[in-house]
Amino acid sequence: MLFDTHTHINVDKFKGEENEIIKRAHENGVDQMAIVGFDYPTIDKALELTHTHDRLYAIIGWHPTEAGTYSDEVEAYLIDRLSDETVVAMGEMGLDYYWDTAPKSVQQDVFRRQVRVAKELNLPISIHNREATEDTYKVLKEEHAGDTGGIMHSFNLDTYWMEKFLDIGMHISLSGVVTFKNAPEVKEVARHVPADKLLVETDAPYLAPMPNRGKRNEPAYVRYVAEEIASLRQIPFEEVARLTTENARDLFKLKG
Repeated sequence: MLFDTHTHINVDKFKGEENEIIKRAHENGVDQMAIVGFDYPTIDKALELTHTHDRLYAIIGWHPTEAGTYSDEVEAYLIDRLSDETVVAMGEMGLDYYWDTAPKSVQQDVFRRQVRVAKELNLPISIHNREATEDTYKVLKEEHAGDTGGIMHSFNLDTYWMEKFLDIGMHISLSGVVTFKNAPEVKEVARHVPADKLLVETDAPYLAPMPNRGKRNEPAYVRYVAEEIASLRQIPFEEVARLTTENARDLFKLKG
């Protein structure tokens, strides 16, 4: 059975279809998933879904593209929601210099504040990094984020940066990008990431893997990610499913 550690079935693109999406995931061997909320509407929807479906969990935080709206009130709201029993991590948080919707200094301050909240609550973190790798690494290292650990979500860098992030206590989560022909560096990461630090995800509705590239992604498709990793590592698919699910449940402190 598979664990999709990062999916957004709580966004409007799935509105009204959530039950069907979850059913298709189960039919494809994906019986656990983490629903990631990143602003008020998606956080509320994530918690609604985790309260009405078994083996769904929530990750909630404030996305870096929303950093300009972060405030003491937002932080208080997050702290309140993070106490929910279905929440397993905080995020996604981080830096996004591609969209550049807030000054870098503001993004970095909001990132640091969220890391500190997560550490106070003893929660792992889920990291968004887009065109901001050096600063992302710097913040995580300086804030000792490895104390609680976390996930480099949809990792799309090379083995050099894989090692750097592993060294500060992070897990590496691979998405549909690993199935793309034009992603040789990510395929190399898939071959070499330590077995106990490997996770899989969809980031649905984004980054649909082959053979569905360009279409709306959904949790059922995490199977293609795991199959590609199995091929690259030359191990059975069932072994990838077992390893990545165990890693997710250990990181999220889920019992049983």
